[in-house]
Amino acid sequence: MEHRTGLEDLYVMKDSKRLRLGYTTGSCAAAAAKAAAQMLLTGQLVEETALQTPKGILLHLLIEDITRTEDCVRCAVRKDGGDDPDVTHGALIYASVRRSEQPGISIDGGRGVGRVTKPGLEQPVGAAAINSVPRSMITRETQEVCRALGYTGGLEVVIDIPEGERLAAKTFNPRLGITGGISVLGTSGIVVPMSEDALIASIRLEMQMLKEQGAEYLVITPGNYGEAFSREQEHLDLTYTMKCSNYVGETIDMARELGLKGILFVAHIGKFIKVSGGIMNTHSRNADCRAELMAAAAMRAGVPEDTVRRVLDTITTEEAVELLRQEGYLERTMEQVMPKIQFYLNNRGCGELELGAVVFSSVYGTLGETEFCREHYYK
Repeated sequence: MEHRTGLEDLYVMKDSKRLRLGYTTGSCAAAAAKAAAQMLLTGQLVEETALQTPKGILLHLLIEDITRTEDCVRCAVRKDGGDDPDVTHGALIYASVRRSEQPGISIDGGRGVGRVTKPGLEQPVGAAAINSVPRSMITRETQEVCRALGYTGGLEVVIDIPEGERLAAKTFNPRLGITGGISVLGTSGIVVPMSEDALIASIRLEMQMLKEQGAEYLVITPGNYGEAFSREQEHLDLTYTMKCSNYVGETIDMARELGLKGILFVAHIGKFIKVSGGIMNTHSRNADCRAELMAAAAMRAGVPEDTVRRVLDTITTEEAVELLRQEGYLERTMEQVMPKIQFYLNNRGCGELELGAVVFSSVYGTLGETEFCREHYYK
């Protein structure tokens, strides 16, 4: 008979597709800890356990790779991220539980669970990167086992993830100052596929961490292209730098909320040509009018109509840049683009932040800069 977790009939719709829900590393850790505690205190094998998630969904999770000794039980639950592109999908999340002379439930991380090395994160420096909701889930589940079985002593719970160090390289953890593995996460216990909220929360967390380290002005890039270009600019001070993905507007909002003083965006023309049109989420599913905005800027610059029409027919922004360069109109076109970018950045910042931008081409380097106070960002 096929095992049912409790998520089989639950899904979200995204772009007319039905996407499965999953469960978090925190849920896996709590379920494994519950099962290990039961086996330790009863001596009986537990191959499946029920877990009530903070979201209110009851999960039924299989217990794998069980190791039992007289004073310790270790077992695992396999992570299922549903249809979310989650790097931890399929990883085994282990819990080892042993009796303790100290009362209560102590929780720590073992191999593959990251350690916090910088201030500003949810857990203090030196602690295992097991967030508060998973910690409370683990505590609740193991305490309930103790109460049900009449056990009044303490328990030591250690969470480990053998693949954690390898997986961490694909996450934000190295940038956040979490070393040695991944974080045990989850606020609802359930993974909602393609969740933008989780990514935005990660961006905010990194920004908050930089502020805790003393940052007032940040150099921010949308992605890998901007990061690589920034590193090539020897004059840029990259002490406080981070990525914002497509969330330009949300990033400005976060900076205002956290009381930062300014941001210099360093971005590829393909992203920030959209900002010149007031588009603050640059993902193509929200807006893809790059050619139209380049053509509009060219028209304002007095570029001949035939060239403007050819710009409209370009597929990539780099192609439009090359066309305008060949025709001798690139510089004057960018003179139209940059003030528009500045206008919309300032509009989102509501006068509470000093905002600026450097826009570049992967082929031709810097294409334009808005006005900004260079002493805040240059060495």
